[in-house]
Amino acid sequence: MRLRFWGTRGSIATPGPCTTRYGGNTSCIELTEASGEKIVLDCGTGARLLGNQLLAASDGSVSATILLTHTHWDHIQGFPFFAPLFAQGNHFRVYGPEGAHLSLRDVLAGQMEHHYFPVELDQLAARITYQDLGEGTHDIAGLKITAQQMNHPSPTLGYRIAGDGCTICYLSDHEPFYEAIWRDGAEPGRLESILEPGDRRHAEFMQGADLVIHEAQYTPDEYPAKEHWGHSTYSYVVKLAAAAGVRRLVLTHHDPSHDDVFMDAVEQLARGLAQRLDSRLEVTCAYEGLEISVQPLVRRGATPVEKCSSGSASPGSGSACSSTGNPW
Repeated sequence: MRLRFWGTRGSIATPGPCTTRYGGNTSCIELTEASGEKIVLDCGTGARLLGNQLLAASDGSVSATILLTHTHWDHIQGFPFFAPLFAQGNHFRVYGPEGAHLSLRDVLAGQMEHHYFPVELDQLAARITYQDLGEGTHDIAGLKITAQQMNHPSPTLGYRIAGDGCTICYLSDHEPFYEAIWRDGAEPGRLESILEPGDRRHAEFMQGADLVIHEAQYTPDEYPAKEHWGHSTYSYVVKLAAAAGVRRLVLTHHDPSHDDVFMDAVEQLARGLAQRLDSRLEVTCAYEGLEISVQPLVRRGATPVEKCSSGSASPGSGSACSSTGNPW
């Protein structure tokens, strides 16, 4: 499976000279199966650029599955600007969490009412189907996709996606269930040492995944003032991923106040924490244009072969922007 990040920001799009390397568009990831089947993970503002690329690369109709974690603005605002939805002959299957007062279709239609947008949902020319999902394993687009509720103020699903011999978890948005992670007297870094059952269940959901993409909007210092907003810190995510035996972790959903310099520091702190935990975990902060190829096991007992290449400038290069605070 191959992935490309089209939007890595949380809450609100943040364009400007100080976010050019990590990007300012909100959540959107393109997943391509070995068969060529496309899965769009969330439709934040990054979906506009993805839609344009899909049209440019197509010599016929465009078909894809859209998998929404939830319907907060930063995960759906690109939907009305996703150009392939406006063309006859295209086909899209849209999935998202059940449990809201409105159906998934009605929520998406709401943001396209004429008070807010010139084209209403029913005017879109593509053939579009909508399905509300609950927890459990679903057969979608030739993949086994397991959905699990996240700890977030609105109904939100995380997804464990299995196919092509690989397992990828996409977990956005999610907040720790409890401030302390480890039980008193227990050995840190082990699944059975996690104190809160909800946090343990969350870690078990990503256990053994080849790649975990997890939101990490806040630093530990920022979190107390933003408790119950539904987001994680990088330290919480790294600790749980290490305990779950994850091979590679990509942090995303960056806070709009975190510029490129700040994100460079977050990445280094997260990598340092993984090293101190004595784990094999590789940590990267997502940036627009990041491409990751996750390959199946090459032999029995071998670890997955992964290749990472960038479709844009490396985020590790210098920046003239100053940091908006300290990530520690």
